[in-house]
Amino acid sequence: MDIIVVGGGPAGIFSALSAREGGHTVCILEAKERPMRKLRITGKGRCNLTNARPIEEFFDCVVRHRHFLYSAFYDLDNEALMQWFRSRGLALKTERGGRVFPSSDQSADVLSILQRALDAQGVRIQTQSKVTKITCRGNRITELTTPQGRVSADHYIFATGGASYPLTGSDGHMLPLLESIGMPITPFAPSLIPLVCKGEDAAKLAGVSLKNVGFRLAQGHRTLFEEQGELLFTHDGLSGPLVLSASAFYEAKATVSAHIDLKPALDEKTLDARILRDFAKYANRDLANGLGDLLIARLIPLVLERSGIPSDLKIHSVTRPMRQALVRTVKELTFPVQGTRPLAEAIVSRGGVDVSSIDASTMRSKVLENASVCGELLDVDALTGGYNLQIAFSTGHLAGGSL
Repeated sequence: MDIIVVGGGPAGIFSALSAREGGHTVCILEAKERPMRKLRITGKGRCNLTNARPIEEFFDCVVRHRHFLYSAFYDLDNEALMQWFRSRGLALKTERGGRVFPSSDQSADVLSILQRALDAQGVRIQTQSKVTKITCRGNRITELTTPQGRVSADHYIFATGGASYPLTGSDGHMLPLLESIGMPITPFAPSLIPLVCKGEDAAKLAGVSLKNVGFRLAQGHRTLFEEQGELLFTHDGLSGPLVLSASAFYEAKATVSAHIDLKPALDEKTLDARILRDFAKYANRDLANGLGDLLIARLIPLVLERSGIPSDLKIHSVTRPMRQALVRTVKELTFPVQGTRPLAEAIVSRGGVDVSSIDASTMRSKVLENASVCGELLDVDALTGGYNLQIAFSTGHLAGGSL
């Protein structure tokens, strides 16, 4: 068969290679002047290819529609993906949290191997060929329209990614086109993105980085996400690994709050005893000058303000109720969440083609008999750590290999 793959990212490339191995003729249509632009910048330019944890544990890190990925993950699991790259000369290393990177820390090395594989398999890439129209007859696609003219094939694999980092070509333009020919979709929204907080309290702490803190995202009394790790205050809210993961569970229409436990290793009783020891040590100081052993300096004014205690109060004058208020604030520093940063700044997007319209064992459309969908264009997304790239490689491999 003649196959057209729309999109030159990891999902599109692996679908093309897999289809070519099956004996099909393959052409990739890439919207930009060169493929793999988003892959080049992933992992801050280091390319977090996958994760080293057992594939069975990947499903716990998929936020939406994890069951849809069973066939794809077991068709090409993380061990097989790592072996694919190693067999082509790419040395890999595993870092904190199981994240797998090229040993060189250069995404360019990954791109080079993918390009060599495409060249070796005879896969043609037609660049600057953004699809602007899909023409159908009945439930079959007959042709695609691009700035370079109309093209047709026996089968079409759509792998144009989500809507984050639009300058790389991942601009979400394919979703309304697919919707217009009958594919059910969920509009793209940001995921793995900094949170914007109401008020100025977070902004006052811009640049403050916290390690080993507890973080909880809540909707009323319901906990959406809870974990310990690192976070960063920004000019308009919160970022860092904890916050990016939590954002995958954020719902824009809900009233949501972020809660930071500055001392998660201490329960309230133990924390109170710790504060009493510090107070005994600095009994004659102003309270603002006596908390330096417990908190970093830039946090102290906000913590005291939230506790309702004057910063110039002498430590020996602090009452038990004041101390209890201080303990509660340290254990739960709360910020109301207003929203997220714009979709264009997200690491990945949520939403996409409704997976109920896709055969999970082949990635073929149930609506159009000669179309498949893979990668971030599908309504599946995962936490940070290499899982989203594994989804792209695995679903792409299955889409091309099942033809």
